[in-house]
Amino acid sequence: MSDSVIDIAPHPQISVRIHFIGAEKTPLLIIDNLVADPEALIDVAVRSNFTPYGRFFPGVRARAPMEYETFLRQVLTPYLKEHFALGERELKFVMCHYSLVTTPANRLNMLQRIPHFDSVEPNGLASVHYLFKKDLGGTAFYRHRKTGYESIDLGRQESYFRSLEGENDGPNLPDAKYINGDTALYEQLLNVEACFNRLIIYPRNSLHSGSIGENFVPDPNPATGRLSINTFIDMV
Repeated sequence: MSDSVIDIAPHPQISVRIHFIGAEKTPLLIIDNLVADPEALIDVAVRSNFTPYGRFFPGVRARAPMEYETFLRQVLTPYLKEHFALGERELKFVMCHYSLVTTPANRLNMLQRIPHFDSVEPNGLASVHYLFKKDLGGTAFYRHRKTGYESIDLGRQESYFRSLEGENDGPNLPDAKYINGDTALYEQLLNVEACFNRLIIYPRNSLHSGSIGENFVPDPNPATGRLSINTFIDMV
């Protein structure tokens, strides 16, 4: 990543609203007009070194500026106190990366074709900050039809994966494409549009996926591709 310092300030017209997802009423925070100068974040991304990250994310990632973490901590703390029962706990950023989706649909592995969860921990949150202007899809939340699960905690993890194993060899095997709507295995509960400079925050154990359409063409250029900043936050 570039070593240049970036000044990140809140947008003067920042707006915040809360949604509750599905039968489990999982809180989802949507913040529009997050930063005053989103183009500056894109400029840093263009100068960054993106590399593959793990076997689950369908693309490449680069470290986001440390100033971004500081900004998020300052801006998010009052909202997390109100909507996610943060209380007097502190925020710990365990991941804060630029993310760029670059994998063609026909090269997705099986777990990239279905909704996923990021953690089974009860106090873990995730945020996605959309930094693209084209219609490249937002983020959707799902219910697994067979188990009825909308989120996966430690008590559900074993039964969920056991159910998936039984479905992987059946007639409802996911096609080689990004999930984007209802399927035989999953019901879509909510699809959040990816507005430029919008941030969403949700529990990391929610079943979710990027809403990427069949006409999606991967673009490795951070200035024009499906760029976001993805953050994992622990409440400790």
